Amino acid sequence: MRSTHVFGAALTVCVGLMASTALARENYALLIGANEYASLDPQYWLKGPSNDVKLVASYLTTAAPVPFAAQNVTVLADGIDGAPHATLGAIRGAFADLTAKVQPGDFVYLHFSGHGTQAPALNPDDELDGLDEMFLPVDIGPWSDTTGTVENALVDDEIGQMLDGLRAKGADVWVVFDACHSGTATRAAPSGDDEVRTRQLAPQALGVPTEALDAAQSRALPAPDPRAHADAPVASSGPGGSLVAFFAAQTDEVTPEKRLPKGKPDRVPQGVFTYALFETLAEFPQASYAQIGQEVLRKYAVNNLARSTPMFEGDLDRVVFSGQAGPRVAQWPAEVTDAGLTLAAGTLHGLREGGILAVMASAADATENALGYVQITALDTFTATATPIVQDGKTLPDDLPKGLSLRKISSDLDFTLTIALPETGSAPAAALEAAMEVLRAESGPRLVFVGAGQEADLRLAVLPDSPRPDAVWVLPATGIPGDLATTPSVSTADKDAETLGVTLSQMLGQMARAINLMKLGAAVGEGGLKVGVDLMTRNKQDKTLRALPVSEVPRLIPDDEVHIEASNDNDFPVDINVLYVGSDYSITHMFAGRMQPGDRLKKGLLRITDEAFGRDRIVMVMTPAKPQTAVENLGFLAQDALEITRSTGTMRGLTAALQEAGFGETTRAATALMDEEEAQGPAPMMLQFDLDTVPAN
Repeated sequence: MRSTHVFGAALTVCVGLMASTALARENYALLIGANEYASLDPQYWLKGPSNDVKLVASYLTTAAPVPFAAQNVTVLADGIDGAPHATLGAIRGAFADLTAKVQPGDFVYLHFSGHGTQAPALNPDDELDGLDEMFLPVDIGPWSDTTGTVENALVDDEIGQMLDGLRAKGADVWVVFDACHSGTATRAAPSGDDEVRTRQLAPQALGVPTEALDAAQSRALPAPDPRAHADAPVASSGPGGSLVAFFAAQTDEVTPEKRLPKGKPDRVPQGVFTYALFETLAEFPQASYAQIGQEVLRKYAVNNLARSTPMFEGDLDRVVFSGQAGPRVAQWPAEVTDAGLTLAAGTLHGLREGGILAVMASAADATENALGYVQITALDTFTATATPIVQDGKTLPDDLPKGLSLRKISSDLDFTLTIALPETGSAPAAALEAAMEVLRAESGPRLVFVGAGQEADLRLAVLPDSPRPDAVWVLPATGIPGDLATTPSVSTADKDAETLGVTLSQMLGQMARAINLMKLGAAVGEGGLKVGVDLMTRNKQDKTLRALPVSEVPRLIPDDEVHIEASNDNDFPVDINVLYVGSDYSITHMFAGRMQPGDRLKKGLLRITDEAFGRDRIVMVMTPAKPQTAVENLGFLAQDALEITRSTGTMRGLTAALQEAGFGETTRAATALMDEEEAQGPAPMMLQFDLDTVPAN
């Protein structure tokens, strides 16, 4: 697992993305959204796919790093004026038209948003689990005993053939599926409306006989290794152009849609995966597919979006859209209007109302040479308006030159965690209500409690059909539980109000600290340090060190080892700390040390145990060091350190931010990432690697 550093520093100049990609090719897109299924009960209808398609079409035609002409973007979706519905015939016809058009070197983007399901495989020898994965067009019909399939379903094998047809013409293809195929019915905790829905349809809802499913799965081939992931729903290895496929979830998981973006009154139902993906693309438009995948996984973790695990397959070292590699975008051209300065970037690009932007006469100027500053007063998905403010003693002049750029300079983080209470009417909810005074007093200002159904980062829920019906469960923002074996919960029947309040406060505080550590890592990112990092693994059966893959979340089993290899390519020392964030929100400090210029570090980090399984994370914190100073040691981040010990000297900016994230004694809800002295030199660097720990058999 190699960490590469294409994104660069937080404030990187990026000019003329559209003009920089001068490729003699055509770019095409086919966007498919299925909302309302006429043959299904309305309870199974979706609301987000048409909004996904609108978002993707707008991005491709206005903000993509390579140009997509509007006439080359085909939309099939109900709920969009003038667009044909995504029937099976329309999808097949659109693929046929596209295949006839493309030429060698062209690029094709494909997007599927809607329901998925599974059915007994028509060719069982081709499916490890004995099941075909399906995307459901809006004219889906019932199961047919005669044909042994679901009427009008788009089966993974046919999608693979369609992809092969495009690639055989020499086109490079990127296909994204915001659908899932698990047949597990899931009931979400209340989210304030009925907008949170899962994009999966149980096979039984289509009339697939349970006995047929059982028979198909009984013929399933055993997995060769518990570390191996399930086969992707669509695989293609034929000759021709390149193929990259992104999937919202593993084949045994569900993926949700909910109203996004968070905090906006005009938010609309969107696929969580689609929004997270295009939010990442807007911020890192010239990254590789692997880097985009890593950032999407980070967003899932930091924002508690869902418990599912997106999959990324194919030629992931290529730059997205077959474009040219480039740095992270942190500034945009601006236009002077009557309302203020406007720019073609909005919520999708990480901008927030109230954020401060520096006004630059030239995109290449240093930030300290800013003409002045503006504050964002209005924004939507793709645009923002900002008005002048006085900051750092500078007032924006009335006469502004042409070619202005607005540069993002604010990196403040909100370390509060909003938690929705469970619905009333149950004994556990009543017990929690009685404990709220203690819970609020123990939790402090960083934990904010809101009513059931209100927008929140985490949701408390009572699950009567769960193994612990008397418990209060802690669910992600969507309210959709994942594996209950790894979902935090606190029993209520055996606790008085004070004990319940203290216990839940400790659990939520522990979760908040782990989440805030990842929030900080997302904001600091890969910084400007020249440090190479590889994660390696080996096991008892094979002692050879092998790199962990970056194209997926690696699976490790008990007794697997994780090693680190790092190199310092800077001309100054760098301190490195390694932290292990467990699926139970524990934080273990694994290592602290200093690498001198040119040093290489090789160290065994950890061995997987059988004490807990789930999504774990390795977080590496690297900070520039000055000669003859003490090594930065972040041991105080360990979750089992109830008494927090603080440094005796002046804290560096990143260390101070970690204190503010909840590990120290101060109580402010937000803090800047760097102090003034630190901002003049190389930025700190935080890398995150996800791991799934699973049983050996």
